[in-house]
Amino acid sequence: MTDNARAVFQAHAGSYADDLRRRLIPPFDAFYGTAVGALGAAGEVRRVLDLGAGTGLLSGMVAAARPGVALTLVDGAPAMLDQARERLAGVADATFVVGDLRDPLPDASGAGAAGGGAGATGADGWDAVVSALAIHHLDDAGKRDLFTRVHAALRPGGVFVNAEQVLGRTPAIQAGYRAWHRASSAALGTTPEEWAASEERMAHDVWAPVGDQIAWLEAAGFPDADAPFRDHCFAVLVARKPG
Repeated sequence: MTDNARAVFQAHAGSYADDLRRRLIPPFDAFYGTAVGALGAAGEVRRVLDLGAGTGLLSGMVAAARPGVALTLVDGAPAMLDQARERLAGVADATFVVGDLRDPLPDASGAGAAGGGAGATGADGWDAVVSALAIHHLDDAGKRDLFTRVHAALRPGGVFVNAEQVLGRTPAIQAGYRAWHRASSAALGTTPEEWAASEERMAHDVWAPVGDQIAWLEAAGFPDADAPFRDHCFAVLVARKPG
């Protein structure tokens, strides 16, 4: 995440409510439901790392679906993590790390303590690494690097789930996706002011096509990467580390 993007999300944290996200993400239930359901590919899930966790929306859903899971949430905006603490208080075993997606990933054996380098995974590594609407803050080289580090941080058989906004394959397709997104959000009640604020945040995004991201995941060591969910500019990418 760039410094400008971090400042924007720090400033918008107080208005980043769940009901607004339901309106800005038209396929909300299927999008997040697919992401949480994809954890089943890892089998037993005890330790989950949430990258770009924001207000803890995805982590909260993971905790509800996987009682007893230990969560480590990483985000560059402390104000976002403050909201995540409130959401998860008394609900889940959660550790909160202020950090950038370009930083070394937290060690799975250290209860969320950051450090140890890209390959430091403790005894087993993470059972799952998840992310929602965050990795697009990295440029494409940064995404490829992160995918490689995630692969190293997962235990054998662990799963990487990335719920993302993605780029259309051609400019014409992308224009259609953008028009659909705006119209669908408006139909759900998003005001012009809310859409304008969303566009301010999206100005910091670097989206990539699904096909490119699957190829990068394969290059990172995930031979069976796929996108089990896709609706216009929203997709869920799932990649399991061979076990």
